[in-house]
Amino acid sequence: MGAADHFELNSGASMPRLGLGTYKLDGPASETVALIRRAIELGYRHFDTASLYGNEEAVGQALIDATRAGDVTREELFVTSKLWNDDQLRAAEAFGESLKRLGLDYLDLFMVHWPWPQNGTYVDAYRALIEARDRGDIVSVGVANFYEETLDALIDATGVAPAVNQVELHTGFTQPELRAYHSEHGILTEAWAPLGRGEILGEPAITETAKAYDATPGQIALAHLLAHGISVIPKTANPERLVENFGALDITLSDNEVARLDAVQGRRQSNDPRTFPG
Repeated sequence: MGAADHFELNSGASMPRLGLGTYKLDGPASETVALIRRAIELGYRHFDTASLYGNEEAVGQALIDATRAGDVTREELFVTSKLWNDDQLRAAEAFGESLKRLGLDYLDLFMVHWPWPQNGTYVDAYRALIEARDRGDIVSVGVANFYEETLDALIDATGVAPAVNQVELHTGFTQPELRAYHSEHGILTEAWAPLGRGEILGEPAITETAKAYDATPGQIALAHLLAHGISVIPKTANPERLVENFGALDITLSDNEVARLDAVQGRRQSNDPRTFPG
């Protein structure tokens, strides 16, 4: 990946525009290790996991093996994990446990996974992550699934805007109002489920654009978000899809094509952070 394939975060760190999401990579550890090693061979440097996913050990082992083999240096990697809801009152300890499972000395990005506003503990959890950042254990602090009111609460309480907010976002559900808030506050938008769980890939705007570029619908869906300056972390357990997804970095859509894709009507496919987990 070259400099053009990275975003600069408000922390001063550099993050690859496209990474590998590892949600549901919960099979045999050897399969996860092999997939991540293959991703590194292809050029992936950004890997996203979470304590909830149950695969931090396998993800960490793959990264350690790759660095020991000389395939990549630790400095080239960008590793993200997340704090689960039940751990918000013990965020410092939970972060240490994630770091130990990964077998790493530091994390490039650590996130509060959901705001869980009904519990009222996300600000304290976020503050603990800032303290870990100040100790040098985390390069950048972030959040996932936060919305404007909860982001306001974090910034008002700590004076620190998250480097990244990772949210559900895909063609048909691009959250323009939230993205505008992010832009105003220097927060990078990152998309989970950027392929819309496959539901959006048959949309004519996607399939016809894919035909014009001799690309796959998935590549166009990812290129659409990348065109808006959104980081994407498509997940896959298929080595062939690793190649396909990475190829989205080579596609530059026209303004008219982006506008047509913006007009696709879709829906939120997962939990609403204003009510989940209740």
